[in-house]
Amino acid sequence: MAQRTSLADADCAIAQALDVVGDWWTLLIVRDAARGVHRFDALQEELGVSRKVLTERLRLLVDAGVLSREPYQERPARFEYRLTPRGRALLPVLIALQDWGDAWVTGDGQTMATTSESSQEAARVRALIGTRVPELSLPQHTGGARDPVAATPYTVVYFFPGAYARQDAYPPGWAGIPGARGCTLESCTYRDQLAEFTAAGATVHGVSTQRPDEQRAFAVAERLRFPLLSDADLTLAAALRLPTFRAAGVSRLKRLTLVVDRDRTIREALYPITDIEESVRAALESVRTAGR
Repeated sequence: MAQRTSLADADCAIAQALDVVGDWWTLLIVRDAARGVHRFDALQEELGVSRKVLTERLRLLVDAGVLSREPYQERPARFEYRLTPRGRALLPVLIALQDWGDAWVTGDGQTMATTSESSQEAARVRALIGTRVPELSLPQHTGGARDPVAATPYTVVYFFPGAYARQDAYPPGWAGIPGARGCTLESCTYRDQLAEFTAAGATVHGVSTQRPDEQRAFAVAERLRFPLLSDADLTLAAALRLPTFRAAGVSRLKRLTLVVDRDRTIREALYPITDIEESVRAALESVRTAGR
């Protein structure tokens, strides 16, 4: 791909970055690699791009250090393309583009922690049913890292915008963002019904983009008995193309719930959530129904 920068752009980081990822197909390849699509044929099928164009873009991304080319078969030689640390650093860029599209292209520009039932955003989340959660690990509030999908028959993963131990820790204007309030109620409802989820064969995980120390303070204050996982790097959000919004300069996950089986397949996707307590009951019923 021809270089687009001029001498006048030599000191512009935006122009320099666009020389690497400014092409339509290039960012979509990064998007799909984040979703766990790593092999040439799978990428081609997913993107609907010609072999020639895909070969060129993969070579560009490998040369730029965004993707690594790793062998998975010797005869004939086959390779997988995986995000490097440099590539993973692009995930917030993808999330920002998605957030902008949800708000300003398919939406009305309003900052929201939810959406309407008929929105393209809601359709995108519901389309996750039947797809798989890629293998990854997230920091947990108790220290170390954990796979968001547990070894139990089912995992209920509820995503929430943010919950804090102190009321003054919430971002300014938080109560005025539609759908943002209710994170404490949601977590405490899962806490109070945890035994029922356990009896049904499900593990409960809460996920937000908060730092683990913020989650730890909240979990201790509310006596939570299940892990809170930090997606501060937006790894899981990018992998599943989960909807987000910005508040206080931070990308926040919109409130939604996924029920995932042991094979990492998403069995249920609850979004938008308009009644928090009802959503917990719906998640429990989904687990019980799936286990019959």
